[in-house]
Amino acid sequence: MIKAILLIAPVLLAACSSSPPRNIDDSCEIFREKDDWYDDAKDSFERWGVPIHVQLAIIHQESRFKYDARTEMEYFLWIIPTGRKSSAYGYAQVKDETWDWYIQSTHNRGADRDDFDDAVDFIGWYGKRSYDTLDISKWDAYNQYLAYHEGHGGYKRKTYNQ
Repeated sequence: MIKAILLIAPVLLAACSSSPPRNIDDSCEIFREKDDWYDDAKDSFERWGVPIHVQLAIIHQESRFKYDARTEMEYFLWIIPTGRKSSAYGYAQVKDETWDWYIQSTHNRGADRDDFDDAVDFIGWYGKRSYDTLDISKWDAYNQYLAYHEGHGGYKRKTYNQ
C-alpha cells in the first residue's frame, strides 16, 4: 500500500502543477491553451480596471508564466548557498511583504502566489494602487511595470534610471 502511494503521489502532484503555455508571446495562444486563464484575467480587469494585456505583460516579464518561479540562489565563494536574492515567488514574482499587504487589504486569505487567478488579481490590485498613488494610467503597461518592479517608492525616486 505504501509503495503504491509513493508511486502515485508524484503523478498526482505533477497534475496539480501548471506548466507554462507553449507560446508565451501570443495572448490568443495562451488563452486557447489555458482557457480558464482568460476568465481569471477578465475578472481582475472588471474588479480593478487593469487591462488584460498589462496583466499578461507583467507576468511575462516577471516569471515567463512559470507558476513556481523564484529568484536565483546566491552563493558564498561560488559554492556555498546563502539563500535567494529575495522572497519573490510565483507567476507575479511577489515578495512576502507585498503579498501580505495584498492579503490584508483584500481579505483574500486563501490566495496563493502560484495560482494564476490570484496572481492576476494581485496585479490588478497593485496596478490600481499605482493609479491611485502615482497617477499612472492602468492602460500604461510600461509605467505600470516600472512601478510594479521598483515599488511605489522606487518609482517616485526614479530608481529605474540607474
